[in-house]
Amino acid sequence: MLKNLLVRDFAVLAGVELRFERGLCIFTGETGAGKSLLIEALGFLLGERGSAEWIRSGAERLEVRGVFESEDIPEAFRKAYGLSGGEVVLRRELDLSGRARAFIQDRPVPAARLCELSEALVDFHGQHEHQTLLKPALQMDLLDGFGGLWPLRERTAAACAEYRRLQAELEALSMSEEERLRRVDLCRFQVQEIDEAAPRPGEDENLEAELPRLKNAARLIELCEQSCEWLSRQEGSAEETLARAAKAVSEGARLDGVLGEPGELVEQAQDRVREAVARLGDYRGRIEERPERLDEALSRLDKLAKLKKKYGPSIAETLAFRDKAAAELASLDGREEREGDIQAAIEEAEKSLAELCGELHAARMKAARKLSERAAAELKDLGMPGRLSVSVEMEEGSYSSSGSDRVEFLIAPNPGEPLKSLRAIASGGEISRVMLALKTVLARQDRVRLLVFDEVDSGVGGVTARAVGKKLSEISRCRQVLCVTHLPQVACFANGHYEVSKQTALGRTAAKVDQLEGERRLEALARMLGGSRITEAGRRHAKELLESI
Repeated sequence: MLKNLLVRDFAVLAGVELRFERGLCIFTGETGAGKSLLIEALGFLLGERGSAEWIRSGAERLEVRGVFESEDIPEAFRKAYGLSGGEVVLRRELDLSGRARAFIQDRPVPAARLCELSEALVDFHGQHEHQTLLKPALQMDLLDGFGGLWPLRERTAAACAEYRRLQAELEALSMSEEERLRRVDLCRFQVQEIDEAAPRPGEDENLEAELPRLKNAARLIELCEQSCEWLSRQEGSAEETLARAAKAVSEGARLDGVLGEPGELVEQAQDRVREAVARLGDYRGRIEERPERLDEALSRLDKLAKLKKKYGPSIAETLAFRDKAAAELASLDGREEREGDIQAAIEEAEKSLAELCGELHAARMKAARKLSERAAAELKDLGMPGRLSVSVEMEEGSYSSSGSDRVEFLIAPNPGEPLKSLRAIASGGEISRVMLALKTVLARQDRVRLLVFDEVDSGVGGVTARAVGKKLSEISRCRQVLCVTHLPQVACFANGHYEVSKQTALGRTAAKVDQLEGERRLEALARMLGGSRITEAGRRHAKELLESI
């Protein structure tokens, strides 16, 4: 559920903050008031491309912020972004240069993450988005969602991927003998070159760490000797000086106990100096000038660098390349045997895939009959008494990640007319009603918790408009629904009614959004029924609409 939406400097939306109700939230207002801008702002928040032309004149950037209930966020996203608590805040900004930034809980994220998240959060149906219903891929997705067929479809997709992988492997083996021999020679050379060098994981890093000691051994020995001299060996060394200080402080402590604590500190300093001298001596004993080892390390690093340049930016990747080349060499050496094995595996994979495609086809046929019946009943309520049929045709021998079927929605808008492709419908209002009918049927299967409709009632009126409102209300029982409408027959079903209007102050025009209740809502419905002038008849009609729900 979308709980709050803040829109700042988005065209005429200078500063709008809304709190949303559960159920059906309706936006009304005059044409051009900015209703659809709210939907565009929500789309931008959820990852859609933005335009610097949206930024309000005089502003440096626009901002959209939305607060969603965390239970709507997929578990994978909650874990990835450490989301906890009952709310998740999404925010997006766009500046005059066209640079957009996105945030989840004030943490910067790529806009692509918001796009992924929006697929789980919101289903948009704008004034043109309902045209997506004409795409065969979406029609198949809707059918599979209705029938609960996604697990079977995912198994089919996995089987298809394995089938194609085996085909690609067989094709890779199908090369000329001359080409095969060239590949054998190359792979054998690569494996031999890496094996002869015998690189070990982390070897280059260890050599890089050893190199400074080898290069600077003489200077390090000299510095160790000097340090030990100054700390302990020479007259007036730190150790000797601290011993005199310890004696003096100890004598003072016998005269005044307050000096006992400084005395302890001097003793600790003595211990530290002795420890430092011991460690310096140990280090000095382990270091020596070894020019031959320096040459060996430099030579080895050079060999490893050349190897990494050819086969990978790291030793680990070089060794992985070696294993891959060795595997290809083994495959090429036993090509004929391997070809037979792969061909057998392909036949088995195709048999398994065909069985899954057949199972998926049968399940789709069953789901298509149920969907056709239920959608037709919903369309009848929406003033389309014709038929809607879901066609499922299997293309034998044709395999894809979604099976072997071609799914198409067919419709006869009026009784007595033949079924035609949904693409043949010219009326946007009819397509909108088909989408609404399908959404009503699919509402319980659909995992998306928020549906957004921008003028889904376009091209309808009267009794049909009331039916549209009723359907939206039915969907909103299990989903939150945001809807832009011009029809009072739809607006009267709202759980939350928001009126968008423009106002001018100091020569600037800005949109405002008011949540209407009681008398103000009654007057808004009356205006929608009778124009700008509110009549008593209009008020009575508006009251009747509200009371008849």
